[in-house]
Amino acid sequence: MSKSKLRWLLERDQTLPLYRQIEQQLRQRISNGEWPVGTRLPSQRKLAEQLGVNRSTVTQAIDELASWGIIAGNKGGGTRVVNNTWNRLAANTINWDRYVESGAHQPNLPAIRQINEAEYRADIIRTGTGEPGPELLPTARIRHILADASDEPFLGYEEPKGNLRLRQQIVHYVAKQGIQCSPESILIVSGALQALQLIAIGLLQRPSSIVAEAPSYIQSVRVFQSAGIGVHRVAMDAQGIKMSHLRQQLTEHQPGLLYTIPTFHNPTGTIMSNERRAELLELSSSLSLPLIEDDVYRELWLDEEPPPPLKSQDRHGNILYLGSLSKMMSPGIRVGWIIAPVPVIDRLADIKMQTDYGSSGLSQYVATRWLADGHQAQHQAWLREQLQARRDRLLAALEYHFGDIGAWNVPAGGFYIWLRLPVTVHVHRLFKLALRERILIHPGYMYDRAAAHHIRLSYSYAEMGQLEHSIQRLRQLVKQCMDV
Repeated sequence: MSKSKLRWLLERDQTLPLYRQIEQQLRQRISNGEWPVGTRLPSQRKLAEQLGVNRSTVTQAIDELASWGIIAGNKGGGTRVVNNTWNRLAANTINWDRYVESGAHQPNLPAIRQINEAEYRADIIRTGTGEPGPELLPTARIRHILADASDEPFLGYEEPKGNLRLRQQIVHYVAKQGIQCSPESILIVSGALQALQLIAIGLLQRPSSIVAEAPSYIQSVRVFQSAGIGVHRVAMDAQGIKMSHLRQQLTEHQPGLLYTIPTFHNPTGTIMSNERRAELLELSSSLSLPLIEDDVYRELWLDEEPPPPLKSQDRHGNILYLGSLSKMMSPGIRVGWIIAPVPVIDRLADIKMQTDYGSSGLSQYVATRWLADGHQAQHQAWLREQLQARRDRLLAALEYHFGDIGAWNVPAGGFYIWLRLPVTVHVHRLFKLALRERILIHPGYMYDRAAAHHIRLSYSYAEMGQLEHSIQRLRQLVKQCMDV
């Protein structure tokens, strides 16, 4: 059963005891089918944490349900629902756990599920979240666009490739980065993650594989693995992909494509050097190896403008280019794009129509106005100043609190600092200890199993005073883990 936060209201000023209120609400979810027979209940400790009560209170409620034969526990198997009525054993009910466990899409790693749930707790300090914080979002500009939208016909479905006006604006936008394309070679998607999903199911045979940098964002989502596509690791250094290792992996595995984030890499912040970019393009051309260039962080440069996109040098149609407004304008708008050869875009547009019948017309209208009215250029200049100041404050906090026990990169853009901890630190234990103190970290093993002594820090989301306090407390927790 999902361990998501229980959104139940306990009336603490009622005469009805808390354990009885909990029992009634548990029983209601069982009797109405939300928790069918066979469902495993959260642990008593977890229930107590989520409901904000003592564990003994939860124990009373559980014991009451057990006495009625509604739930039962067994050694090693936890407590499960065994009956959904008060007078009849439910012998022929559907075992939904079997269906859930049989689904084709792989579940997230446990740490990622915990992060996804904890991020929406009001008391949590989010030290690794990869999106702009609320105070960095252009709320007033978006409100103005929406207020001026009364006569726009955006409430119907859009055409398969997306709103034509938006695609035309993207043509002009990416031309400033050296990318030449037409609206026909652009597909509007609901964020870059959907672009990866479409590519995984629409362009690759099964069984097959891809190669990707290690560590990599792509290892923290199960897009390709769930589509039956293997993901092979390619080592990195300060200049980006190690070309010798890439050639070795290509020889051994003959993958279908390469996924790369060459500019402000997630999670390391690395910028691929011009020399490596040229080598990679030459290799792609000589081997006819398609590349996915994930370029969603490009406009977040802080010190100097990064090298041009790989796509700007693509004369053979080898690169599938991913862009997005999520990191700059709004993650909630969910507007991104793929730029690729027209036959590829036609194929992916057809699949997208089969899955969601097109991205939100309202979101596409907002994105069109955002680009057409010049908001992107104005906002990104301001946002860079804010992110640069935040980065420098986080670097100063790290130098003060981790200078003797850690190492890290100095990112020239993007959101992230890749912090390496002593090898004696068990990051899984650190994650749990920090979460108990309402500090949410992103452990490195989410991005690569070999990065077990790293954490990804972000200076884009948390309020800076809270983030600095978290760094101070994290040092204490790291030292505590080192002493074990």
